Amino acid sequence: MSNDTNIKELYLARHGEIATGGVKRFIGGIDPPLNETGQKQAAMLGDSLSDVRFDAVFCSHLARSVSTARVVCQKQKVWPIVNSQLGEIHLGVWEGKSFDQIRSLYPAEFNRRGADIVNHRPPGGESFAQCAVRVVAALNDILNGPVGRVLIIGHAGVNRIIICHLLGVPLANLFKIRQDYGCLNIFVTDGFGPQLVTLNKCLDK
Repeated sequence: MSNDTNIKELYLARHGEIATGGVKRFIGGIDPPLNETGQKQAAMLGDSLSDVRFDAVFCSHLARSVSTARVVCQKQKVWPIVNSQLGEIHLGVWEGKSFDQIRSLYPAEFNRRGADIVNHRPPGGESFAQCAVRVVAALNDILNGPVGRVLIIGHAGVNRIIICHLLGVPLANLFKIRQDYGCLNIFVTDGFGPQLVTLNKCLDK
């Protein structure tokens, strides 16, 4: 979202809550559906944005992002554009496992990731640095497109990468940025670069 971007307003949301069995897990590229709460969050997001007219809406290829985007777009004049580059970080063999399982099965890897969250790559997965390359490339394509107001339905990791990039915050600080299920972030630009107007607004609270 540079000074010469066509985008005047960027809305960045996270998909609704997903079914994880009530356990905190490494989700990444696996594809659990929205649960009942997540469906309600998607509906609330759509209602809150019903008076906002988007030139384009983008989502990742993962079902939780697509489902949320489709609900939001029911009250829009555009349909979501699926972009796999916006998919959540790939976590390899860790995907689907709980945090407690990872601590137990991969203690050294778990500690190395905590010590270098940007560059550590889980077995068979990608690092946040690698993920950021594709996410920022997709973001730049969107920002340089012929539209003025866009919505991206992203993921926790993807959204944090985008927020860090737009604000010039080191990627090492990404987990200092909270992104709850169904949250909304808003950036605007007036010729002086991106300005964060809304961060992690939760419509169900």
